Amino acid sequence: MKTGVATLPLHFGKAPAWLFDRMRRLSREIVLAIVKEYGPEEVLRRLSDPYWFQSLGCVLGFDWHSSGVTTTVCGALKEGLKGLEKDTGIFIAGGKGGTSRRTPSEIEDFFSRFGINGKADNFVYASRMSAKVDSTALQDGYQLYQHNFMFTKSGLWTVIQQGMNTATRRARRYHWLSEGMGDFVCEPHAAVCCDHKGKPLNMVARESGEAREAVTVIAGEKPIKVITELKKIKTLRLPEHHSIFLEDLRIENLSRVLLTTYENQPKNFEGVLITPGLGPKTLRALSLISELVYGKKPSYKDPVKFSFAHGGKDGHPYPVNRDSYDRSIQILRKALQEARIGRSEKLDALKRLF
Repeated sequence: MKTGVATLPLHFGKAPAWLFDRMRRLSREIVLAIVKEYGPEEVLRRLSDPYWFQSLGCVLGFDWHSSGVTTTVCGALKEGLKGLEKDTGIFIAGGKGGTSRRTPSEIEDFFSRFGINGKADNFVYASRMSAKVDSTALQDGYQLYQHNFMFTKSGLWTVIQQGMNTATRRARRYHWLSEGMGDFVCEPHAAVCCDHKGKPLNMVARESGEAREAVTVIAGEKPIKVITELKKIKTLRLPEHHSIFLEDLRIENLSRVLLTTYENQPKNFEGVLITPGLGPKTLRALSLISELVYGKKPSYKDPVKFSFAHGGKDGHPYPVNRDSYDRSIQILRKALQEARIGRSEKLDALKRLF
């Protein structure tokens, strides 16, 4: 799996209508050009690269360093390609806030309307698991509020989702790509772009392998045994990186989740993670038992390792030039129209840009 993460200042507000309309039209022409030359899969590969995604946002005229680039670019792509699914072979579900929670139903709707081969359930599972990993298995302080799931008929999918940390006023964007994916829960972030590191609970790090195995074993134990171990921890001196205390946990909720895992007997950590009701605090408690009782320590390593074409919405590095923006849309659209009738000279010249 090729993935990446970008961290950006948290900005509120929305793109003005005049700019969003242009972003929608220009992003559509860019995607159509890439699809024609390289196929729909290449579009998803590029969107999964945080550097390329950020550059696309710059070309579209949005602030290069703003958290809003994620929601606005994804929104422009979804609106720009709406109705062109059959032509592009690209399907985009999800969005910001409440729209993100409609992702499963939108995926199922695409399967129903376009007769896509395979099972919608597999894509719905990938959508839910990627969100569960970045909100629960990787506890870096960012609460997810946006989730887009994009896929092709061939089965390739990519996820772009973003979380916010209101305390630090920063947002973090996570990219996923199914191509070459070996495991949802072991080193899913191969490329991480960020200037700010923390010390999160990282249960998907390679170094957390034994802790993942221990948590799977613990999840299969009788709930009363696990609760008993947690009560013993009350008398221990907790490590500083474990910012959770027994009084923070609602034992009745924890017991309910553990009863579910005990009844289902998950075969691996992925099965534990997808358990309904299992959230960050429950997983942190299980990792604490893994570390203090069984000696299996998880990783606390942050998985962290950006061109201006039309200016920026807020005037940085200069205000958006609307005439130049419109000419860019017209040039791309004309090149694509001429290529459809066998005149590909202009598109061949533009290929060097892609």
